Amino acid sequence: MSSLPGAGDAELTQTRYYVLGILTLVYAFNFVDRQILVILQESIKVDLGLSDTQLGLLSGTWFAAIYAIAGIPIARLADHRNRRNIIALSLAFWSAMTALSGMAQNYFQLIAARMGLAAGQAGCSPPAHSMISDYFPFSQRATALSVYSIGIFIGIMLAFLAGGWINEFFGWRTAFVVVALPGFVMALILRFTVREPRRGLSDGLSDDEAPPPFRASVKLLWKNPAFRYIMLGCSFCAFVNTGTGYWVPPYLERLHGMSSGQIGTVLAPIAGIGGAASVFLAGFLSDRLGKGDPRWYLWIPAIGALFSTPLKVFYFSSSDTTLVLVAIAGAQLLDTFFLGPSIAACHGLVSPRLRALASSLLFFALTVIGVGFGPLLVGAISDAGAATWGADSLRVGLLTVTMAGPLGALAFVIGAKAFAREMRKKESAGVK
Repeated sequence: MSSLPGAGDAELTQTRYYVLGILTLVYAFNFVDRQILVILQESIKVDLGLSDTQLGLLSGTWFAAIYAIAGIPIARLADHRNRRNIIALSLAFWSAMTALSGMAQNYFQLIAARMGLAAGQAGCSPPAHSMISDYFPFSQRATALSVYSIGIFIGIMLAFLAGGWINEFFGWRTAFVVVALPGFVMALILRFTVREPRRGLSDGLSDDEAPPPFRASVKLLWKNPAFRYIMLGCSFCAFVNTGTGYWVPPYLERLHGMSSGQIGTVLAPIAGIGGAASVFLAGFLSDRLGKGDPRWYLWIPAIGALFSTPLKVFYFSSSDTTLVLVAIAGAQLLDTFFLGPSIAACHGLVSPRLRALASSLLFFALTVIGVGFGPLLVGAISDAGAATWGADSLRVGLLTVTMAGPLGALAFVIGAKAFAREMRKKESAGVK
């Protein structure tokens, strides 16, 4: 039921929170299947005889290339077609690719499965973001999108716990297959219990607007300075967070002597609880403070990007394992301040029929720059410096990537002024 006919306020509220809950669980499955590779990297490296550069390509670059390319046409389809069905089909497909990862017999087969995973997962967030923005008004949107983003940390927590221990007792191949299976059930639950909302429902807009042609849509978004600065800020944040985050388990294993089970047990609550608290707090504060000054939607991400940097420098420099883990937990509370507010800000700039495309372009930038180059650069520096620094070459790579954090903060600060100007224009024109 695309328009929720006859739904009263109470029913609409119940529906919107149910949909948000299901989409958050779907996003959790997304990150279980994506991030389990992180905890399995060392075992895969030994089993298949890989270098750190190859691991960086596997975890970042190959995934990013397909995710970024597939995301835009899928988002364009989501701006025209049923978004719920697109997400359900995508979930079933990427679950199959995760299972196939466990059957890979060599590096190239694993790359192929990873690329298939990326193609499937490209159909998750842009349609989901668009649905959430149709269910929740702008004043609640950053909080709702932040709740959705909590799925990332539920997924990482489960991936670290399940992946770490299944790998330790049964091997990395079994871990991939086991975590893939629940995704098929979740796809059915999504397809048959979630309602597709009418476009513009939360904004009080009609659904008779057709999106402009693709090139015109991209041009419209790109010429908006606020959108460009949000893309840049998110890209720098993703470059640092993904580039370092994908290598934290190998770092703890090589330089602090922890096993995969120990790493999974320690990192799971840090990522799950810390990450969830971070992203929810950022969305809540943005909605609360943004009512008085819309610049807070980008100032909050700037604060997170700036103050997480010294914590990362510390935990990649220290040899005290306990203090390192405390610093990792502290950085986790700041790392994802950019997610919910940035997406909400982007959706506030565009019409309902352009929201999936806006999300996909945002994710295109942060995926290509962040996921594509962050892990690869760390791995390449680690390999290049191995003869000189030994195991510390990984530390050097991690510290190098960390230095991009303040650049993300600067982009958000500059973009905040442009965003406030755009929102004032919409308010003057009487657009919600």
